[in-house]
Amino acid sequence: MGKRRYSRELVVKFLYLVDMNEGPVAEQLDQFWERNTCQPEIKQYAEDLLNTIFNNKQAIDALLEKYSDNWTLSRMAVIDRNLLRLATCEILYGNSVPPKVAIDEAVEIAKKYGSEDSPNFINGILDRVLKEKSTVVESTSER
Repeated sequence: MGKRRYSRELVVKFLYLVDMNEGPVAEQLDQFWERNTCQPEIKQYAEDLLNTIFNNKQAIDALLEKYSDNWTLSRMAVIDRNLLRLATCEILYGNSVPPKVAIDEAVEIAKKYGSEDSPNFINGILDRVLKEKSTVVESTSER
């Protein structure tokens, strides 16, 4: 498994942990790293993603709600919801990975941790997020 894939899996695991447990996020993160030791570059990439997700969570969640027809985030499986947050973060705010790679990675992780329907569900929503990003980029470049 590649380092970034491992980082992404750790991010999803941590987001799951935070969804299921109350308490200070920083404290939970310290405990998480105590239990999940890894190479420094894996931890750094994961922490960069987590910081971006938490700093933009409201915007990310609003966009996911917009494109999740007949679903609210609270009704989604915890794994699906957090995979969507991760990939949306990489699509909108990441410069180090192409958006299609972010989608492919989310789908592959969904195959491992999600339900049978998770990969298609995640792919459909993320395709919509990518189309919106493309529309926004095109409209700003026309100015």
